[in-house]
Amino acid sequence: MYGYYGYDIQYLLYLLPGMLLAMYAQAKIKSNFETYSKIGNSRGLTGEMAARQILSSYHIDDVRVERIRGSLTDHYDSTQNILRLSDSVYDSTSIAAVGVAAHEVGHAIQHHIGYAPLKFRNAIVPAANIGSNVSFLFVFLGLMAFRPLLKIGIALFAITVLFQLLTLPVEYDASHRAKVILRDGILSGKEMEGVEKVLSAAALTYVASLVTAIGTLLRFLSLDRRRD
Repeated sequence: MYGYYGYDIQYLLYLLPGMLLAMYAQAKIKSNFETYSKIGNSRGLTGEMAARQILSSYHIDDVRVERIRGSLTDHYDSTQNILRLSDSVYDSTSIAAVGVAAHEVGHAIQHHIGYAPLKFRNAIVPAANIGSNVSFLFVFLGLMAFRPLLKIGIALFAITVLFQLLTLPVEYDASHRAKVILRDGILSGKEMEGVEKVLSAAALTYVASLVTAIGTLLRFLSLDRRRD
């Protein structure tokens, strides 16, 4: 596709920073996770054991810890109070596994204490999902036929950008909580160096997603100005 909405050099320039950052982040997280998934922690804790220990220390007894298939598919489901750990984390005693598990417990702690950015982000999830699914269609139709649809598409995609923006403090806070908890008697200082590298690389992926989303929004806005 070409022209107002399609494969042109300006669109690529808007997306390029996010694309490059995403490639770098994925390479870093793959490299760091593979490195520290081969190094066991001195206490012999699995990801599942570490998660349960941290939850217990915070007196959070309404969160289930379950296994989920795949690699790096770990997440906390706040709608069901379930912490899901991937195959590469659940049974592993590696430094990387304990770090990832602690990060996901960080989200459970956020939910437990009513962390405001998480509550706000969760509140806009339905709107953000709609925005990410239909905004491109509205922009396309707005460019081809009915101008008001373009502005609706931009507004919908702006919600997606807001969601990505709110994700940053949520993820960084979860990582910070994980590091504080693990330093407090679970992992040694040397082991924490590996956790730092794994979680920092993971955080970059969210930064890349935000940069890419902002680039797309700027492109949509430039198309709107061009139509004026």
